[in-house]
Amino acid sequence: MALLIRTCMSIVSLSIPKPLLEKVDSYLKEQGYANRSEVLRQALRSYISEAKRLDELKGTVAATITIIYQKGASTRDDSQHHSSNVVLTFLHTHIEEGYCIEVIIAKGEAHLMKAFIESLRANKQVSEVKVTIL
Repeated sequence: MALLIRTCMSIVSLSIPKPLLEKVDSYLKEQGYANRSEVLRQALRSYISEAKRLDELKGTVAATITIIYQKGASTRDDSQHHSSNVVLTFLHTHIEEGYCIEVIIAKGEAHLMKAFIESLRANKQVSEVKVTIL
């Protein structure tokens, strides 16, 4: 006898730019997801897992931080100059039409690293932030 477990789910309305939604739709077909909701649930789980790892950091840490943003966005002035105590160096290049990518090498106290990463994520002009703790 199979046991059916029902999970109460809330409905959340979400505004997504059309190009991003097209990428989500393409990805869900490629990866075999049942629907958009499942793709977004998985993305949220991944985000929460990464945030938890950042919260658990202690002492001096090193990381690579990759950010993608629209050309002309002010990321360096807002975040990197204020966090020059953790940014060791960075590589900047143009990737596709109108977008830039930066790979930042950073090292510093965990609380400063976390604050720096949060400032990048809070920047509305940054479309993606990936963090790898070394």
